[in-house]
Amino acid sequence: MQAVILGAGKGTRTYPLTLVKPKGLLKVANKTIIEHNLDQLHGLVDEVIIIVGNNMIKEYFGDSYENIKLKYVEQKYASGTGMAVIKAKSLLKDNFIVMNGDDLFSRKDIEKCVKHDYCVLGKEVNDLHRFGELVLEKGCVKEIKEKPDKTKGIANTGLYVFKTDIFNYELKKSKRGEYEIVDYIKHLVKDNKKVHNEIVEDYWLATSYPWNLLEINEFFLKKIKKEIKGDVEKGTTIKGEVVIGKGTIVKAGSYIEGPVVIGKNCVIGPNCYIRAGTAIGNNSKVGNAVDIKNSIIGDNTCIAHLAYVGDSVIGDNVNVAAGVITANLRHDNENIKTPVKDNLVCTGRRKLGTIIGDNVKLGIYTSIYPGRKIWPNKTTLPGEIVKKDIK
Repeated sequence: MQAVILGAGKGTRTYPLTLVKPKGLLKVANKTIIEHNLDQLHGLVDEVIIIVGNNMIKEYFGDSYENIKLKYVEQKYASGTGMAVIKAKSLLKDNFIVMNGDDLFSRKDIEKCVKHDYCVLGKEVNDLHRFGELVLEKGCVKEIKEKPDKTKGIANTGLYVFKTDIFNYELKKSKRGEYEIVDYIKHLVKDNKKVHNEIVEDYWLATSYPWNLLEINEFFLKKIKKEIKGDVEKGTTIKGEVVIGKGTIVKAGSYIEGPVVIGKNCVIGPNCYIRAGTAIGNNSKVGNAVDIKNSIIGDNTCIAHLAYVGDSVIGDNVNVAAGVITANLRHDNENIKTPVKDNLVCTGRRKLGTIIGDNVKLGIYTSIYPGRKIWPNKTTLPGEIVKKDIK
């Protein structure tokens, strides 16, 4: 069996993280979103076709992943999910899976779907206005409504099973000017073909916004088991489930409170405090008296001495200078809001620090207000107070 992963989307709602990389290459628990999904597909498919907007995903993975053959099809323009599948048409043989490249799915739920010729995976949600609604009848899809004006219902997760005969139908541009994959469902239903529905039993994790990565990171860290491959000096305290990669040095006086994942070839400490829910990428450094809580730290990133990073997502190759503080709680204890495109969006989180893109350099003693974002390649001055997004 084959699978198609839709990985060409621009991910504008996850800026600044996706300004320089595809959303599928964002990491949680030190693995990219695409890697998490490929892990779930292992043994179910022998080939995955990834729809890409540039060469970054291909350069990252190459031609295979854990005995799964990988092929790539380029979609340069935002012409829609339907067009993405059409571009893979010549490579598809019979039944195939289609899955959003920026969400995370469970093997258990995928296995249920592949029992059918045509299937859509749905999930009962309380924020239905964010998704398409599946209207069901006797376990089959009868209609898909785009972002209805209500809260509860069955959301379309973006995982489908099709046969190649869907290409007998001709798609037309939607009101958005794109070719939509859900129109294949409408054609099948109109021709009285059963499009089955399976409901998520295990997990479906959507990455609509940058702060969703923190929730997903916590979810996967709860599944880890202690594994120490690096060098831990005497005088270090490690509690709970902690993974430390090969070549990493944890210096004396460091206190690590799991679940925590630390990548390869890192330098941690001395005398730092790494708290639960934190993932630190490869080749990164955490200096003396640094406090990190519930955060995602990218590869090749340095967090210098006397800094505090809480409930934050920090990209690759970032320098967090001495004395930097990320505020993560409003004085009034209200949920934190942050601009997304032209709207002020409530994150639903009482605690949220900063979202920082790749290659950012923060000056010493920079202080960042809760929920503020910093675009890639930007800098701050020593002592700067970041009150609004830096673009």
